[in-house]
Amino acid sequence: MATNLYEVSGLCVDVKYLIMGFLANNVYIISDGEGTMVVDPSCNADKILAALEGTKLDAIVLTHGHSDHVGAAAALREATGAPVIASAIEAAAIENPAANVVDDDPVPCPVDRAVAHGDVVQVGNMKWKVIATPGHTKGSICLFNIPQFGNHPEGLPVLVSGDTLFAGTIGRTDFEGGSMDEMRASLKKLAALPDDTAVLPGHNSLTTIGAERRRVFALFGDPE
Repeated sequence: MATNLYEVSGLCVDVKYLIMGFLANNVYIISDGEGTMVVDPSCNADKILAALEGTKLDAIVLTHGHSDHVGAAAALREATGAPVIASAIEAAAIENPAANVVDDDPVPCPVDRAVAHGDVVQVGNMKWKVIATPGHTKGSICLFNIPQFGNHPEGLPVLVSGDTLFAGTIGRTDFEGGSMDEMRASLKKLAALPDDTAVLPGHNSLTTIGAERRRVFALFGDPE
């Protein structure tokens, strides 16, 4: 059993996560019993493989191309054969990250499927709607799944938010490709989701859309 593996209850799908790397990234293992995906494998592919406990990996999803979110993607892809999925805008930076100024030691990784806003990423019976959320990077994406497409229909809908939305704050916009104007527009998209949506961010504590409506959306969102 991998150490530091946390389980989240009450969601429409099964979610476990590891906290990994010097930036304390949340690395998610999400399954509906029919398919399994890993989101933002930060580092140490062996530890992620141990956390899978022999479960077949069907997809590796990258919310954006910063090294603390993709550092183990290539190794995990090689070990499992799972396809790597990322936004079309971000794919070049993931495949050839040498110019990515926030990366100290970038590891290039092939992107097997490039997605855009409105696309659906199906893993098992889960159908994750891709939401383009530029602001932290040009090609940042979030993914949203509703209980209809989960193995726990009584559970909460789920948003994988990467470094766009955190508990009580947002991702930095001062990196190359960042934009506060774009971030505000992206937050407005997320604010349209139901209040009971569980938010799985790239760092720090899990939250909900309802909690952030009173905090992040009120503070950073576009004024009506």
